[in-house]
Amino acid sequence: MLYFAHNLRRLMARLGLTVCEVAERTGLDERTVKSILNGSSAKPHARTLHQLAQGLEVEVNEFFQSPYLLGRGNFDRDTNPAVDELLARRPELFTDWSEIDFDELYSRVGTGGALTSAGAQQAAESINRKRKLHEKLALLLETEQAEVIADILELFYQRVKAAP
Repeated sequence: MLYFAHNLRRLMARLGLTVCEVAERTGLDERTVKSILNGSSAKPHARTLHQLAQGLEVEVNEFFQSPYLLGRGNFDRDTNPAVDELLARRPELFTDWSEIDFDELYSRVGTGGALTSAGAQQAAESINRKRKLHEKLALLLETEQAEVIADILELFYQRVKAAP
């Protein structure tokens, strides 16, 4: 089941937007926005979803989220206050983070329960290291070295897969 209408309503509520304001921000016709909200456009065109995401400043995958999984994410956020404390204390750690990055951090647990302040910082730094590695890898895969990088990754992958 697709959740376009539910997620558009959720995003509109979070951002405090009306149908008219969504149309204005996205460049879509109000009728298009209304048809998504009332379900008559059960599967919006990819361009439409891209325009919505750009105009609302979210990732396209926000429109595919199951409301049941969002509840779990809210639970993670409510039960991990150390992340909010870290965000207030060290906002520079979260530059250019997506909702997916935050979801990953909030879903982490420490020994015996929610993250401690130190554990939240360690987890955020770990996520940042991974993000930087992904960026470097993506760049390398766009060069003439792509085949070499792919071979090296495959070698490591097989090694890890074979480990007990």
